[in-house]
Amino acid sequence: MSVFSDLVGQEAVVEQLTAAAHGQGMTHAWLFTGPPGSGRSVAARAFAAALQCPDQGCGTCESCHQALSGNHPDVAVIVPEGLHLLIEQAREVIQRSSRQPTRGRWQVTLIEDADRMEERTSNTLLKAVEEPPPHSVLLLCAPSAYDLLPTIRSRCRLVQLRTPSAEAV
Repeated sequence: MSVFSDLVGQEAVVEQLTAAAHGQGMTHAWLFTGPPGSGRSVAARAFAAALQCPDQGCGTCESCHQALSGNHPDVAVIVPEGLHLLIEQAREVIQRSSRQPTRGRWQVTLIEDADRMEERTSNTLLKAVEEPPPHSVLLLCAPSAYDLLPTIRSRCRLVQLRTPSAEAV
């Protein structure tokens, strides 16, 4: 079992994220894109768990279970509550990412529906993307890379998911 077990039909993505969790190609900002139903949020949550796991995503340890269930102290999941992601939420991301991790290796912040940021919110978040603390990882989820400001997407490693085939499902 692995934290990536629920990521159906995304073998290339699993390979990319597994390598990064092992330190190969790791970076501070990731952008998960794909159409609805492709599993971009599932992939981002699994990657957050793999980053916190002592075995890089075993799927069975306490860190994996906590991260996947949304209860890990070093993994924050931000979901816009209204029409847009609020500027206060972006400021919270910046403040949170500057803290040292308490139990894991990284201070991970996952923003679902990052495409719902207004331009001023995106500009606020840009600080965390441009000047990240060494222990901070930002995971953004959006249908397309073009849904975000060019300054943000140019600083993120792109993870492109596709709709899984009927056979994979």
